[in-house]
Amino acid sequence: MNALSDIKADAPLDHRDLAPVLDRLLSKAMHYGAEHADVIATHGRSLSVAVRDKDLEDVDNSEGKDIGLRVIIGARQASVSSSDLSDASLDKLAERAVAMARLAPEDPYCGLADASLLEISPPDLGLFDAHVMSPEMLKDRALEMEATIASVDGVSQAEGCSASWSTSAIYFKTSHGFENGWRSSRHGTGGMAIAERDGHMERDYASEGTRWLEDLPSISSIGMDAATRAVARLGAKQLPSSAMPVIFERRVAGSLLSALINAISGTSIARGTSFLKDAINTPIFASDIEIIDDPLKRRGHASRPWDGEGVKVKRRALIDNGVLTTWLLNSGTAKQLGLKTTGHAMRGIGGPPGVGATNVYMQPGQLSPAVLMAEIETGLLVTDMFGPSLNPNTGDYSVGVSGIKIEGGARAHAVSEVTIAGNLRDMYKSLTPANDLVFDGSMVAPSLRIEGMTLAGE
Repeated sequence: MNALSDIKADAPLDHRDLAPVLDRLLSKAMHYGAEHADVIATHGRSLSVAVRDKDLEDVDNSEGKDIGLRVIIGARQASVSSSDLSDASLDKLAERAVAMARLAPEDPYCGLADASLLEISPPDLGLFDAHVMSPEMLKDRALEMEATIASVDGVSQAEGCSASWSTSAIYFKTSHGFENGWRSSRHGTGGMAIAERDGHMERDYASEGTRWLEDLPSISSIGMDAATRAVARLGAKQLPSSAMPVIFERRVAGSLLSALINAISGTSIARGTSFLKDAINTPIFASDIEIIDDPLKRRGHASRPWDGEGVKVKRRALIDNGVLTTWLLNSGTAKQLGLKTTGHAMRGIGGPPGVGATNVYMQPGQLSPAVLMAEIETGLLVTDMFGPSLNPNTGDYSVGVSGIKIEGGARAHAVSEVTIAGNLRDMYKSLTPANDLVFDGSMVAPSLRIEGMTLAGE
């Protein structure tokens, strides 16, 4: 038998199988003196196959279970985690957590979520695809990716071609009555192309991931994207330093939303370390801009039926008609700011709830990327970014980029080794979205044109 045939698909994961161990751990925590507690468990299984030169290169097959406990005594809390789910280990885990909580510094904002805010009837968001992928199927997909990339003129090598499948289950329980879980799945494939001309090489990649296999774009389209991007980078030049309009291609435009999410996180606001700390209920974008956070999006990349504290979640317009409408709050940051949680708690295995968003997207505009480009006499289309730098207090932003020079409203030649800079407040105000939004990640935007950025080149 070869390496692939040794790997067998097991029965599907079920979040309900995690409930008994959480019951035992929670009971032990209360026995040792916890006044309040919550427990979380995850069970994950993943399989990925990579190929090189038409042959199997690597197989990664993994499975694991983890459990986390947070205990609260008065205004003190502590969190512990383990991958050992034996009864003896659970007993030691609970005892240690309570002992740690008694010695922890006081945190007046710690505690469980208000029971009246808990989700009692969670929706089915279609996060689990029962389609099981075998190693042989993944190998075939990876080989198809490699063949597609290698078939494109100008490509000298296909590299890192792989296909993957994973599934996971999560269960969460609190001492004040919340108990539920869900299961999810993910299918993915991707590859890198190396293009060569006159002894010069460039590389680029493409990858896609979806909850359901049937939603995954065709392998040929992903492979062609990687290959054509690599070829387009050949002959790259620097540009002279100047100020010019910049278009962030859809693939990289979502990074500007990431900066926004960090800036409106309750943690940043409570610490006073955000350039938007005084911007609530004020316009920070043009009046036609709307940015949504939708945890209830069916089959969404970051969808969830409740937040990391069990709180009911809902779709929110973070930016409505250009106006910042809300901070992102969990129970702790809400208490600190004298507000109510917005259902944005994020809970991991090894610590107390943090703050984070789910499926964030900017609503598309009316114009195509081509039309936005046609209005630019001299500018830059950004297709890749690396090493971003952001001052969270001022919003000053810079990032190394590569892309395509725009001349006379059209693509001219490849550009590399340049840096663009600006202030996010100014960038947000002058931003124009295109109409090419695609929901291919948890934080997405259409192509975005931004006026008057500073480019540092040769």
